Amino acid sequence: MHTDTTAPVVLDRREGPYGEVVLRRHGELLQIIANGCFLMDTSDGRSERLLVDAARDALDDRRDPALLIGGLGVGFSLAHAAEDPRWGRISVVEREQAIIDWHHAGPLADLSGSALGDTRAQILHTDLVAYMSGATETYDALCLDIDNGPDWTVTEGNNSLYSPAGLAACKARLNPGGVLAVWSAQPSSAFDDALRNAGFQGVRTEEIPVARGVPDVVHLGVRAA
Repeated sequence: MHTDTTAPVVLDRREGPYGEVVLRRHGELLQIIANGCFLMDTSDGRSERLLVDAARDALDDRRDPALLIGGLGVGFSLAHAAEDPRWGRISVVEREQAIIDWHHAGPLADLSGSALGDTRAQILHTDLVAYMSGATETYDALCLDIDNGPDWTVTEGNNSLYSPAGLAACKARLNPGGVLAVWSAQPSSAFDDALRNAGFQGVRTEEIPVARGVPDVVHLGVRAA
């Protein structure tokens, strides 16, 4: 297997209220790094697509379900959702202005340009944890991908999202029968238990095979109808 030995090239580096966020190019890949922690790159997208599809498949046949995506990232989840005519309103919460800028007029625009132009889609520039606890809007599906998983958060403040209070806030943002889907770089039986303790039904994980190591997973839970 050929390995790219070229050094990564930093395309943009920003200091924001949550620390440093960097966009760099490594060979053909674009990578997002937050506070020195690798978040994601443009190598695949299977995980991001499964996150959205798993939530949609867990829903009933309701008309034009509303979707909230937590984390814009490289745009795979948004682009995939916008390709599906079954979704209604598509909202994406992203706290980093730099990432939003890279999609609107930067190197990531090619991945999300048509999706950003979709009349169903909107970007909400805010912190997901704060939005979950303070918003009044409700959705049929929440697809959260702001960390490397419930046990591996990017910033310490994100821990509260996976706490009993955070999961209660997520449930409050869901319509009856709505689905919470959380991406993770590794399975977490403790998080499955936390979902059950928070009152979610049908808790399960779906695996995404990776080249090496344990599979990525999507944790799923349904708010009672």
